[in-house]
Amino acid sequence: MKILGIETSCDETGIAVVENGQRLLGHVVLSQIDIHQAFGGIVPEVAARSHLEAIIPICQQALDEAHLTWAEIDGIGVTYGAGLAGSLLVGVLTAQVLAVTKNKPLYACNHVEGHVYANFLTDSEKYSVCEALPKFPLLALIISGKHSQLVLFENHFKYQLLGQTIDDAVGEAFDKVARLLGLPYPGGPSIAQLALRGDVQAFDFPDAKLQNQYDFSFSGLKTAVLRQAQLLAGGDYSLSSLEVAKHLDLSTRANLAASFQRAAVTTLVDKTIKAYQEFKPHSVVIAGGVACNQELRRILKHQLPINIIYAPAHLCTDNGAMIACLACYQVMENLKPINPFEITIDPSLSM
Repeated sequence: MKILGIETSCDETGIAVVENGQRLLGHVVLSQIDIHQAFGGIVPEVAARSHLEAIIPICQQALDEAHLTWAEIDGIGVTYGAGLAGSLLVGVLTAQVLAVTKNKPLYACNHVEGHVYANFLTDSEKYSVCEALPKFPLLALIISGKHSQLVLFENHFKYQLLGQTIDDAVGEAFDKVARLLGLPYPGGPSIAQLALRGDVQAFDFPDAKLQNQYDFSFSGLKTAVLRQAQLLAGGDYSLSSLEVAKHLDLSTRANLAASFQRAAVTTLVDKTIKAYQEFKPHSVVIAGGVACNQELRRILKHQLPINIIYAPAHLCTDNGAMIACLACYQVMENLKPINPFEITIDPSLSM
């Protein structure tokens, strides 16, 4: 069984072909980071237009890399939510047309679930993939620019949402703090690089106290960094966040980056360990773009008593492989495909 996956939820056009839910055959991602860096973040209209220009050629490129024709593809998986409406629409409309014209079953995929299923890719001759297949029950920490969720999977498509962010996602907080400190988009890698030059104990930023012990909140942390930076820049709280960095030297900005990263990572680690101790899963999976953070990986490795499963970096960020893999498991779990004429986008889709 070979499934072609289409992912266009945000600013990466990702197309991939996966066989039997584990073997990655073809994998192409066109990133728009260079385009959006000039704006300090993603411009939805620009993202949608870029998807529109790229998606059909990239579909063919993924098939060529897999050495397959459309006749050898058994189905199509596509992200229908969550994400930017215009970006989702490009992917879903493309999948609709391909499903009808190529006479292929169509599977609607949840973007957030897809990040987890990137960790089920364990076999490929061309691409780096995961070293071990996760076992159920598994605990998944899903962390990206738009999502921060802690989920306990009993089996495929049978899960319990333990907690999620009540405001900003952790990746969004990284992006906003990076912009505050005058660092380029995306914020995660920029903060991590600058933090290497700073003192993690320089500032003691707060940890939100929430009613649900597994929920996340990063808005207060982001605001605390802003107020500290404004104080260091002269104490004027009316100073625009876009102007603060000009008043801070490199050492101060590095200390702010290091202390912020420590606070954010500590929140993620503490809640993951607490959930592991309560539910005792067989596997722990860290998924999404923020899973690339090396400080997070270092601390979790030190504090969790089992090996943690991470996808390689190119499968942590948005990609078509995770969607193709998710669709494969929909087929294997006997979930019905969706009528191509009935699929609609859901930008606010949750797990």
